[in-house]
Amino acid sequence: MNKLEFLKTDFPALLQNLKPDAKGAWGVMNGQQMVEHMAESISYATGKNNQALHTPPEYVAKAKEFAMSDKEFKPNTKNALMPEIAAPVTKANMEEAIAEVRKEIADFVTYFENNKGATLMNSFFGELNFEEWTHLLHKHSVHHLKQFGLM
Repeated sequence: MNKLEFLKTDFPALLQNLKPDAKGAWGVMNGQQMVEHMAESISYATGKNNQALHTPPEYVAKAKEFAMSDKEFKPNTKNALMPEIAAPVTKANMEEAIAEVRKEIADFVTYFENNKGATLMNSFFGELNFEEWTHLLHKHSVHHLKQFGLM
């Protein structure tokens, strides 16, 4: 499977089947909150939202090894940078939220086309290049698609 094509085509298409108020099999986000969370997560890989490293430096190599593996994120994986209560939605509707996901994916591709060999900081896994970000974003999207029964 081509992970970049999945992100550009399959992921947004699958999101079209999600109701804004859908409840996931785990977690506190509803459908639209998850879509907006994914748009924000993708924006970290576009060069627009620089992140500081949250993982202690001595654990980054092990964390990155997991991120680059084919092991899935476990259900209910906690994100230390997210509050216990889901953030309110900022888009007027699901269509706008999915459009933002599409835009962030396009911006991600454009950033790395224009900045060959660049790396960008991921708060948990350290500096990632285009292929690493693609792998991680695919892994993250599959995690949330499974959360909402879309895969």
